[in-house]
Amino acid sequence: MTEVRFDGDVIIVTGAGGGLGRSYALDLARRGARVVVNDLGGSASGDGADASPAAEVVDMIKACGGEAVANFDTVATQEGGKAIVQAALDAWGRVDGVICNAGILRDRSFAKLDFDDAQAVVDVHLWGGINVSQPAFLAMKGNPNGGRIVLTTSASGLLGNFGQTAYGAAKMGLVGLMRSLRIEGERSGITVNALAPIAGTRLTNNVSDDPNAPKAPDRVAPIATLLVHRDCPANGDIFMAGAGWFSRCFIGLTEGWSVPGNVTAESLLANWDKVTDETGFTQPASVLEVSEILNRLLVAN
Repeated sequence: MTEVRFDGDVIIVTGAGGGLGRSYALDLARRGARVVVNDLGGSASGDGADASPAAEVVDMIKACGGEAVANFDTVATQEGGKAIVQAALDAWGRVDGVICNAGILRDRSFAKLDFDDAQAVVDVHLWGGINVSQPAFLAMKGNPNGGRIVLTTSASGLLGNFGQTAYGAAKMGLVGLMRSLRIEGERSGITVNALAPIAGTRLTNNVSDDPNAPKAPDRVAPIATLLVHRDCPANGDIFMAGAGWFSRCFIGLTEGWSVPGNVTAESLLANWDKVTDETGFTQPASVLEVSEILNRLLVAN
């Protein structure tokens, strides 16, 4: 097999001071990428700051002969996002890929939700993805080879999880960002995908120093690496990965039920099995495709 290399490419990884982000940064650097290692160095709940985690990862990369710079800005503000991307431009004059991985957790059941905590979670995850992706997107538009953006979603957003309403909402919001951004990026050669990793990190309270542990971050890194490589064919896709398992998630649309004339709640209930029947489902690529389906039904009826 041909080795996946990044020689000369500049990749930004946010939240790269530990866990998944560190695994991503180290794997990319081993493959020749020049890496911006971003990490505010705060706690798992987002409090405080510490420059040492990002600096240590940069030292690890340089000790192996790689190129990297540390950045300590927060992803939670527009100014921080711009500064993270500017760090890449200042060091190497370009941005070829971004993995938006930074995250915090402040879990609370919905009935007991603290809105300040919820805002902090949304700021880091959803707005963090926007704050970093927009300046990176603008930089990539000037690249002959475009660029690659990976947004970190979660099974909690895709499927739901008790106590994670704010986190899940932010993570599903990133899927919406990804689906629209990949349409806007196509003409410039910019691909955008979402990754839902399953790994033992400080956020999940089951950190392991063993790289071969079942849920070690290193076992997710291969797909993050591939998604920021210029030869990766994916665009607008959602992937779930963990423990050496890799899977594509998708949004499906049933064939549904339609009739000419008026529909009542009663007739809809009587045909509910047809509305929900998954036989022959489709995967619309955009809102435009859904509109085309509706237009065909209007003509047929």
